[in-house]
Amino acid sequence: MQGNLPPEAQEKLEELQDLQETAQQVATQKQQAETQLSEAESALDALEDIDEDTGMYRQVGELLVESDYDEAYDDLDEKVDNLEVRVETLEKQEERVQEQFEELQQELQQMLGGGGGGAGGPSPDVGPGGD
Repeated sequence: MQGNLPPEAQEKLEELQDLQETAQQVATQKQQAETQLSEAESALDALEDIDEDTGMYRQVGELLVESDYDEAYDDLDEKVDNLEVRVETLEKQEERVQEQFEELQQELQQMLGGGGGGAGGPSPDVGPGGD
């Protein structure tokens, strides 16, 4: 079917496919950021229930390094803030991509004559080619 499309419509169709891939990438990134945010918030909540004098360690690569309460709390709090901003940014990006997708889809439908302006049914003038 794509071989029969006018070049402009083919181009719009390719743009739609690119936008669909972008939307999937953004959705994946957003899901990962939301998971990280949830984990960081849980860790922060757990940290608030721990006595400040309790010895603690944080993972740095493959190592566990001793950390004090204030440093751990500040790091987690900053991570939560950064992830909240990241999720919000990805949500806005997701909305923009969706809007672009819908606009492009409408343009393509109009290009292909699918604007919904027809009365439906075949034209009565069209008939078998007689003599």
